[in-house]
Amino acid sequence: MSICFNPIGYVKTQLSDEEIRKARDNIVSQILIKEEYVDGLIGLEGYSHLIVISYLNKLRDFEVGVLKVKPRRLIRYGLKLEELPEVGVFALDSPTRPNPIGLSIAEIIKIERNVITVKGLDLFNGTPVLDIKPYSYERIVENFKVPTWYIELQRKTNSKII
Repeated sequence: MSICFNPIGYVKTQLSDEEIRKARDNIVSQILIKEEYVDGLIGLEGYSHLIVISYLNKLRDFEVGVLKVKPRRLIRYGLKLEELPEVGVFALDSPTRPNPIGLSIAEIIKIERNVITVKGLDLFNGTPVLDIKPYSYERIVENFKVPTWYIELQRKTNSKII
């Protein structure tokens, strides 16, 4: 089976791919929505956050199709690669996936016609955006659990981000 999507827009940022990889939450970028989809933005103003579904078009060959990885982003918190557990890609928010589809949550700063300026979007310049959805009350999960290995990594890094 083959599945084909047409992007509704693209990410625009002044940061390089390497700067995006190293950044934390403060990235400000834009989502440029194609003209034919502008009417789909009506009513979006007033929401504080967006869910952005994207096609990770800049994954490197060694990142596509891999099923087990180490949470490498924790290296920036002082951990060594050998300290990190190897887990399945479905247990992490890693860009390495069988299907290079990204899901990000970003804060809306402003919307001007077909340009949505956001904060916290971890996508490269030119990344195709497949869909956006508002982050709303029915999506909030209040009582969730994480595995023991995740809690241990949080403790070691003093971070809530894996």
